[in-house]
Parts: sequence; C-alpha cells; structure tokens
Amino acid sequence: MFLGTAANVATVLIGSAIGGVAGARFPERIRSTVMAGLGLLTLAIGFRDSLEAAEIIPVLAAILVGGVIGELIRIEQGLERLGDWLRDRFAGQHQTPHIDPELPEAAAADLPAADGRARFAEGFVVSSLVFCVGPLTVLGSINDGLGDPELLYIKAGLDGFASIAFAAVYGWGVILSAATVLVVQGGIAVVSAVVGDFLSDASLAALASAGGILLLGVALRLLDIKRIRVGNLLPALLLAPLFTAL
Repeated sequence: MFLGTAANVATVLIGSAIGGVAGARFPERIRSTVMAGLGLLTLAIGFRDSLEAAEIIPVLAAILVGGVIGELIRIEQGLERLGDWLRDRFAGQHQTPHIDPELPEAAAADLPAADGRARFAEGFVVSSLVFCVGPLTVLGSINDGLGDPELLYIKAGLDGFASIAFAAVYGWGVILSAATVLVVQGGIAVVSAVVGDFLSDASLAALASAGGILLLGVALRLLDIKRIRVGNLLPALLLAPLFTAL
C-alpha cells in the first residue's frame, strides 16, 4: 500500500542527489538558464491548472482568505526556519561569519555563507511547494490510498527530473523536500484509505485552480520577477474545495 508515495519520495531523493553532485560542476550561466526554464515551465503548468474550476468566485475567496490566514500565522517564515533547522541538523551547525557592523547591509547580504544558507532554505521551500501544490498531488494520493498508484508513478517521474534541476540550482536543500512529499502525500493517502474518495469533481477542480494560482506565484519567484510569499497562500488549498462545497 502507498507504493506511489514511496516511489515519489525515492525519485525526489535520487534526483536531488544527482543534481546536488552535478550542480557544482555547472557554471553560473548554465544554472541561470536552468532556473529560467524551470520558471517558464512552472508558469505554463500554473496557468493551465488555474483554469480548471468552473466557478472562480470560491477560488478567489479561498486565495484572499487563505492569504490573510497565512500571513497571520506566518507559514512561509515557518517553512524557512524549518529549512534552516534541517540544514543545521543534517549538514552540521552553520558557522555564521563575523559581520563588520560598518559593512553596508547590501554587502553583508552578499557574504557567501549567508547566501548559501538562504539558498538552502529557498531550495527546500520552493521545491516543496512545486512538488505538493498541484492537483496531481491530491488526486494521485487519493488514488494511491485506494490502491491505484499509477498517477503517482507518473508524478514520481516528473518530480525526479525536476528535482535534478532544482538541486543543480539550489543545492542540497531540495533533497529535504522528499520529507514534505512523504508527509503531504502520505497523509492524503491515509485519509483516502480510511474514508474513500472524499472530494467531488467540483471541489477537486477548485483545488486544482487554487494550486495553479500558487504555482504562478512560484514561477514569478523562479523567474526573479517578484518574490511572492507563496507559502502564506497554502491555506487556500484547503479553503477552495470547502468554499466550493458550501
């Protein structure tokens, strides 16, 4: 049982390891181009998924209310702190460099160690969002809990290749997104195994649209257009099906 989730976790681990090792060998111009390609692909997927819902008003309400909730409880900041904690836990305590108080803030932010820490956390947050907010995550996990892992096998292949590219750009923080995949998809699969298929077609379409909008926000981050706090919009994924059902 839950073979699809297990396969997805395995491909993210393997892909992240390959990208983490190979990425250091790539010059910055290649990593920049890979990042742009990932951003454009995420933008296309997000735009496609955002049009799934027949009724857009519940999705709009979910995004607005979810954003307020997320900002109040600071979800994204929590994810970033989790990424930093995981880095320290698995990669050894980070040695914070001495920063001259006279050093301009912009110059201090460019210190390699500080940049590496930020990149690690950003890799964990962004890859976790990309791997877990799409409709295939929910629908595949529901089917996995019902004994049909086929959709998650497809997602596992896609995420495996994506994790290679993410890890080549962001480094080893991406590999820890496998834990997010395990918790999110495994949790949905367990619920599905207990209660059955718990989402109507309309609710699933609303969730897909909300997830697509969040992916658009991730794409803007990857393309370095605007750093939207997509993590703080995550409650919309719960509210969109609920509002649609109501």
